[in-house]
Amino acid sequence: MSVLSQFDVRGRSALVTGAASGIGLAYAEAMAEGGARVTLTDIDAEGAEREAARLRDEGHEVRAARLDVTDRAEHTAVFDAHAAAYGGLDIVFANAGIDPGAGFWNPAGHRNPEGQFDTFAVERWDRTMAINLTGVFNTFREAARLMKPQGRGSMIATSSNAAEICEPIVGQAYMPAKAGVAHMVRHLALELAAYGIRVNAIAPGPFVTNIGGGWLRDPQVRAAWDHLVPLGRIADTEQIKGLALYLASDAG
Repeated sequence: MSVLSQFDVRGRSALVTGAASGIGLAYAEAMAEGGARVTLTDIDAEGAEREAARLRDEGHEVRAARLDVTDRAEHTAVFDAHAAAYGGLDIVFANAGIDPGAGFWNPAGHRNPEGQFDTFAVERWDRTMAINLTGVFNTFREAARLMKPQGRGSMIATSSNAAEICEPIVGQAYMPAKAGVAHMVRHLALELAAYGIRVNAIAPGPFVTNIGGGWLRDPQVRAAWDHLVPLGRIADTEQIKGLALYLASDAG
């Protein structure tokens, strides 16, 4: 086996959550460009179908489905439809996530009254946990159901460097949710190894995406983040495709 052949995902099937834009779309593009058959899922069904249609026009085998990652019944239906269309599930990216809003500092380094621990809206906490942590659990649960009988598979979550460090301008709920994802991945990697299933997480730093309404496109916010990165700039989603392909393929 040549080293390059280890990165070959042609003919495999992949499902990506939160794939209508941003990092999830980059994952889906990486899989499709690598020759995998892909289902793009998102609560934004129109956005997922729009991107799927674009990829089909480029010659890739791609479909789209609406998926609210907090809805377990919807998960089961979407995963079963994917398996029926593509003969199983080889790769899953549990990527869907939201921004819980402003943290206790604003980008200028001043205290944000609405982002303090004792004033942070509990509704924002509950919604962030439901999507960013329990949503990953729901996605991986369905993936394991399909992958265990096959004796193979690659499961990849989007965690964050915020799982390890404090991000004062990010809402309180984001850090513990992403830390929970990171530890879930460690646990599942140990549990599912016996079934030939690999479980990993990608932990990005700041990327220019639509999360939080595209707030990283705000020049003041962008400047604050650029200042924190040793290279002097935050990342573009194109730059994560190689890592996604690595973890999805046998090279992982």
